Parts: sequence; structure tokens; C-alpha cells
Amino acid sequence: MSRITISGVGAVSPAGWGVDALMEFLRSGSKAECSSVERETSDGRVISSSVARVPKLTDKSRLPRNPRLRRTSPIGKFAASAAFEALGADRLAAAQTGEIRVSVICSLMNGCVNYSNRFYGEVLHDPSFASPILFPETVYNAPSSHLSAILGSMAPNDTLVGDGAEIFTALELATEWLERGDCDLCVVVAPEEIDWLSAEAVGLRSKEMVPSEGAGAVVLERDGDGPVLLAIPDPVTYAEVPNRVAALKRLRAELSDDDGQTLLADGRIGVSGIDATEDAVFFDWNGPRVSTKAQLGDALGASASLQLVAAVAMLDAGAAEKAIVTSVGGNEQVAGCALGVS
Repeated sequence: MSRITISGVGAVSPAGWGVDALMEFLRSGSKAECSSVERETSDGRVISSSVARVPKLTDKSRLPRNPRLRRTSPIGKFAASAAFEALGADRLAAAQTGEIRVSVICSLMNGCVNYSNRFYGEVLHDPSFASPILFPETVYNAPSSHLSAILGSMAPNDTLVGDGAEIFTALELATEWLERGDCDLCVVVAPEEIDWLSAEAVGLRSKEMVPSEGAGAVVLERDGDGPVLLAIPDPVTYAEVPNRVAALKRLRAELSDDDGQTLLADGRIGVSGIDATEDAVFFDWNGPRVSTKAQLGDALGASASLQLVAAVAMLDAGAAEKAIVTSVGGNEQVAGCALGVS
């Protein structure tokens, strides 16, 4: 069996555009700056939610101009920028000329909510003026469709919709495609964008949680350079193990023994009630640890992808020789993966 390696990473987050901005922010220990998103109720009240947004793009080279991206909502731009960074200029060009076959898998939880809000708002206000141009941007598959079109890809494309741990299912699928020879590279990207509905939903779970947005992307290939994907255990679903502590304990046992050197990229957000499961299972962890959500906020389906990107970047920088990445999903599963320096 081939070694499946992660040979490129990309990121967009409240820390900025790019992996360098992400890692510098994580090293600083800072927390994302917050702004607000508002909505007006039918009785005239204004409800405001605090959110951590991706900053305005100033380096236009991070998102090359393309007709496909002209009318996309933020989620499409986040996905494209992270994927382009993960591929790099040379592989992007090779994909567009047909020299390499690049598959795309997008994992989402919330999806294209900005344009869905706008389109259905127009429908409810006056159906005769609802723009059909917006409708294709409301579907879950829009970001991955745009990516494959920009790449000129004829390789498989898929979008997986699930909870915050869904990206690990995407990694399993990417591995299957690579082993079967369906593609030469596979880009796995998990983007999300802020809207008032998801922001308020996060607030209902805990007022201490900060809703955020962004995207993380990884490029997988057979026998390439970069950290090796050592293990992707089957997710532990809540239908199988309803108790989340028990589910995470099972996952931990399948991923790694704590040798004091292994990096743990966990999903803690800095809120005691929300972090209780991970605190209970990893209370005795002796190795290095990074908790990206505690600094960046909860970006729903994108959060675990940013944990993964941070873990790969730290392995590349020599901070550890092995890492595990875990996510306690909101309503479906606990999942994770193990990585190692080849």
C-alpha cells in the first residue's frame, strides 16, 4: 500500500489569509478580534451577535482573478484561496494544463448561507424579482464545483455535509481515491462563512463561544513529500457510542499512546462546559498541545481543518515528529487522524 502524504496546506482564518498568518497568530497566543453581525426582527428589535470574521483581503495574489469567483459568496473565496495555497503555483498550473489529475473534496456543516439568505429573502419579499443568478451559489456543492472548474479537473469531485468532524471522512475518501488511482492529487478543503443564523445558534449553545469563519485545505498524494497520514480510524458515531467521553476514549486508543512527544491538535475552545469531553479524556496529556479554536473561535466545519493545517505546519517546522488531530462533532461523531514525519 502507498504512503499517503500531505504535501501542501492552505488556510484562511480570522488570523488572516495564508498559513504563515495563521501560525504567527497561534504563536502569539492572541485571540481573534470581534465585530458584530445584526438582524432586525419583525417588531423592529435589533439582535446583535459578536463574531470573528476573516479580515479583508489585501494581497490579491492569494485569490487570482477568475470569472468563476466573480459572484461567489465568501465561502467560495475562502475555499479557493486555501486550496490554491495548498497546491502552490506550479501544481495549480500543471492541473490547469492537464498534466496532473486533481480531485476535490469539500466538507461542510453550514455551507453557502450568505447567498441562501439573500436569495430566499428576495423570494419571500417578491418572487418576481428573485435573481436566478444567485441560486447556483446557494447549494452545498458550489465551492467544490468552482474549484474543479478552475482547475479544469475531470477527476472525481464530492461534497460531504456533516458536523464539525466531517473533514476526517473527507480524508478517508481522498485516501480511497488515491489508492484506486482515480487521481494524482486530492485537495480536501473545509470552508465556512458567517451569517446571523449560525452566529445566534452558537450563542444559544454558549454565550462565551465566538462564532467565526474561514477555510483549511490539505493536498494528499501517494508517496509525496510531507507528513504521512498514519491512521484515520473509522469515526465513532453517537448512534454507536452515545456517551461522548467514551467515544473520544475509543478514538484516542486507536490513534496514539501519549509518549510525551506527540503533538495534540484538539478542539478545545476555552469554555469549560463545551470542553468537558476533551478535558476528561486528555487530562493527562504530556506532549505539546495546540487548541486553535480557543484563539480563532468556532468556525463550525472549518475548525477541524484549521487544526489539521496547524498540526501539519508544526510537524514541518520540527515542533514534533508525530501528531494527532481530534474533533468532537456536534451531533454525529467523534473523529480524528494521526500524522507522522516520514
